[in-house]
Amino acid sequence: MRKITIAIDGYSSTGKSTIAKELASALNYIYVDTGAMYRAITLFALENNCITNGIIDQNKLIDLLPKAKLKFRLNKELGYSEMFLNRNNVEKEIRSMRVSKQVSKISVIPEVRAKLVSMQKKMGKKKGIVMDGRDIGTVVFPDAEFKIFMTASPDIRASRRYKELISKGEKVTYEEVLKNVRERDYIDSNRLSSPLLKAEDAIEFDNSDMGLKEQFERIHYYTLQVIEKQKKNA
Repeated sequence: MRKITIAIDGYSSTGKSTIAKELASALNYIYVDTGAMYRAITLFALENNCITNGIIDQNKLIDLLPKAKLKFRLNKELGYSEMFLNRNNVEKEIRSMRVSKQVSKISVIPEVRAKLVSMQKKMGKKKGIVMDGRDIGTVVFPDAEFKIFMTASPDIRASRRYKELISKGEKVTYEEVLKNVRERDYIDSNRLSSPLLKAEDAIEFDNSDMGLKEQFERIHYYTLQVIEKQKKNA
């Protein structure tokens, strides 16, 4: 079967990564969580004192960027890849509220985006990949055969994120999470470098009132249709 490139973009906490993982698994495709890459750079910035009281020392971070080595490694027991930063598994640390509060600020830095977009393009050269993020269908893979743009109301997304963080032992309030969701929406949509936009040829998918099973079934169905169409046109 001819393999394609699948780009999943959208707002934070819309379940992009969960759907992308399931879709990649069903199709036997490679899954890449680009959000994890930006989160890893954010953690790197925090660990190297490039962020003080929420203020980012961009020049310092840019100088240190060559020292940030990122790699996905498959966890066979879990069935998906985890993020490693300079040979250390940072999958848990990058999902913390500490990182979430700063990641959108880090992602607006052009040098950071250039470094990660270059890595992402190389990962997808052979197709057979599902990649999720903010600019996959518009910047990383503008020619992707199938593009999805996921959205949901801020309240719904904050509720999902809050439950996730609480389940992991984070001490946060719903109001704090909602504020973070709205701030990230604004920063992601208004940054000068690769802002969050729906690609013209992307399918918009509002999952405010959908469970994971229904989401996956619908997206999987659409994906198989696209693959079949590509096969016929080959």
